Amino acid sequence: MTKKVLLVATSATEMNGHPTGLWLEELAAPYHVFQDAGVEPTIVSVKGGKVTLDKNSIPDGIPAEFQSVADMLEDTKALADVNVSDFAGVLFAGGHGPMVDFASNPVIAQLIHDTESHDGVVGAVCHGVGALVDVKKADGTYYVQGKNITGFTDEEEDMVKLTKYVPFLLESKLREQGAAFVAASAFADHVIVDGKLVTGQNPASSESTAKAMLELL
Repeated sequence: MTKKVLLVATSATEMNGHPTGLWLEELAAPYHVFQDAGVEPTIVSVKGGKVTLDKNSIPDGIPAEFQSVADMLEDTKALADVNVSDFAGVLFAGGHGPMVDFASNPVIAQLIHDTESHDGVVGAVCHGVGALVDVKKADGTYYVQGKNITGFTDEEEDMVKLTKYVPFLLESKLREQGAAFVAASAFADHVIVDGKLVTGQNPASSESTAKAMLELL
């Protein structure tokens, strides 16, 4: 039976007045990695419908190799309408949108718990790692406590000049909640695997995150 993986996109379009959305590469590159490996990817978004692309992720328009995935983003299923038990893994894609609608989202938290409960793989790249923020375990402790994790760093946030727009700094927040945050140099391809949790630091880590998930799948 073909294994399936769920790719989750943001439905957010703005962040404290700054236009945002999905960083296309962080969903499209993994989509192709999974598809090429014979794993069936399914795209959903938080609310369903059209997913807005962060314009900064497509400065020269949509790359030809990502066009087919971009077309699927015109009309997506809502996260609440899928059966998580059908999927062997879930990947949370980034862009700044997830800082708005992944973090502190009970539906996202439940998806993470449900994926773990059937021994699935949880992956996240860049700001998609925001999905892990405020998730708690049954004993009330933070999900990220003691876990080796990476994600978009405070340094990188400063370099893209969006520190004043984000609702929180991802690296700082994860450290506050007990994560053993592992940062590489800014914008380097960097992936951390802790058990069945895979996190990538930034857009350059998109393919590597998917490939690390494949090994666990």
